[in-house]
Order: sequence, then C-alpha cells, then structure tokens
Amino acid sequence: MSLLGHDEAWREWRGAMASGRMHHGWILAGKQGLGKSAFAMAAARALVAEPGIPQPDLHPDILLLEPLPANDDEAKKKEEGKPYATKRNISIDQVRQIQHRLITRPTLGSRRPIIIDPADDLEKSAVNALLKSLEEPPTGSFFLLVAHRPGRLLPTIRSRCRTLRFPALSDAQVGEVLAREARGADAATRAAAVAAAEGSPGAALGFVEQDLGPLHGLMDRIVSEGDELFALRGELAGEIGARPDRERLLATLDLARAVLAGRLRAASPAQRLRMIDAHGELARLTAQVPTYNYDPGLLAMEIGGLLASAAMPREAA
Repeated sequence: MSLLGHDEAWREWRGAMASGRMHHGWILAGKQGLGKSAFAMAAARALVAEPGIPQPDLHPDILLLEPLPANDDEAKKKEEGKPYATKRNISIDQVRQIQHRLITRPTLGSRRPIIIDPADDLEKSAVNALLKSLEEPPTGSFFLLVAHRPGRLLPTIRSRCRTLRFPALSDAQVGEVLAREARGADAATRAAAVAAAEGSPGAALGFVEQDLGPLHGLMDRIVSEGDELFALRGELAGEIGARPDRERLLATLDLARAVLAGRLRAASPAQRLRMIDAHGELARLTAQVPTYNYDPGLLAMEIGGLLASAAMPREAA
C-alpha cells in the first residue's frame, strides 16, 4: 500500500527521529485501509537502518505482533463458504513471547521496533500485559500500535503514546491508487469503488477485488426507489451469493454504509433521519458478523431491508 496522502505523518515521524528524543510508544490512528500498516513497517525500517548497510528483507530486530492465522478447521470452513469460529485476537501468550524477546539485546543494532497490528484487537489480558512494557520500555524498544478504532484502546495506553493521525484520502488520491494497483478493473468499477470507499484506498481495492460493482448499483437503486415488492432485495441477495465468506459480507456491509453516507448530504431532513438509523443498524451488523454464525441469505435480505427503510418516505415518493 502506498503512503500517498500521509506526508505530514511521515514528516512528524522523521522529525522525532532526527531530534534524538524519540518517544517509545506511537499510535497510528485512522480508519482501516489508509496504509497505516505500510507506514508502520516503513517507520520501523527507518528506525533500524544503518548508514551504508543494506537492510535484510526480514529484519531480525523488527517484531510484528498480529492475530494468529485461522486453524485448519476454520480455514476449511472459510474455503467452503461456511460459518466459522469467532475472529482471532492477539493473545496474552503472544504479548509474553514478545516481552521475552525484549529481554535480549537487538541482533543487528541498538533499536528494536515492535509493530502491533491491529492494536485494537488485543485481548483484555494482553492489553494489561502490554501496558507494563509501555510503562517501563526496555532500552531501544519502540512500539507502533496500528489502531483502526483508537477509541477502543485503554486511556492508560493512549496516555503513554504519541498519536499520529491518518486522515481519509481525497477521491482523486484513492483513484490514483486504483489506477496503479487495479489496472484490470474497468473505469466504471473503479469509479464505483472510489465513491464507496470514503477515502480508504484499502476499502476501494477490496470493493474491486470482491467485484462489488453490481452490488453498488443495486444498493443505490434501493435507496433511490425503495423496494416495496422485495424484487431488488432478491437481486441483492443473489448478487451477494448463496455462500459468501465473511470477507465478502463485511465488504458488502461496508459498501452499504458508504452508499448511505454518500447520499446523506443531499437527503431531505426526513430521509436523513432514516439513513442515520439504517447506517447505525448496518454498523451493528458489521460488528457482529465476525463473532457469530449467520445465515447469509437472511443477512443479505436484512441489508436490503435497511437500505429500503432509508428510501424516500412513501408520502414523498
């Protein structure tokens, strides 16, 4: 992912390095898909760089803490399009393994960056263990916490870190990323992805990869026209697919919220309230999908129903 649009964050990071007073904890805060993970790795590599010495591809002094991959049973269910277990979080055992590594000296230099991605997926016990390291960081250790929802981090974590904020990109910048990284997509698909991504290149690429262009058109029609006879909702369910995996469902929910958000400014006061209510319900569903089994068909119809509820009031239609 390109670091496009985050020059200010990069200048602040480089300035802190040059000052010689580098803070030991950093929160990279912003919505998902903005390039925070790529920024974290680039920042970590800048920390361990030695003048005149080429960096290895996998630098031994850069530690990455992320959710464990799904086990074989979960992977099989995912491949078959079946519901599978709750989403993986970063466990206390993983944090303890990192802490054990921090007891020893760095391998190649004097600095050791620790990337936690995403930090808002730490288990509660893991957060408490991490807090101890942030309170008394080993010499040369620097924590980079990638946070899509920084408000979920404990105040005690936030108070011990500096925050770098990553704002949403402009539509032009998102389009630039798609033009470079999704060349196989047609112009209409890229335009729909830009409109739905709300400034997130990662989300836009996800829409293209999931081939959500037709879904965007159906959702837009439902919000525009309503769907009293359920015909469009049926088409929407068919387009989502009979056995979608969680990633496709989450992308679909993201797209539905983006369609509503994109129409909010131009909506009448009455419709705006309906859109806000529907957007809130879609957000609730999005939060629940990773953590419980679901019926894809029923969920698809529920998404369509929420979009239909945001259509123009009957008396104004």
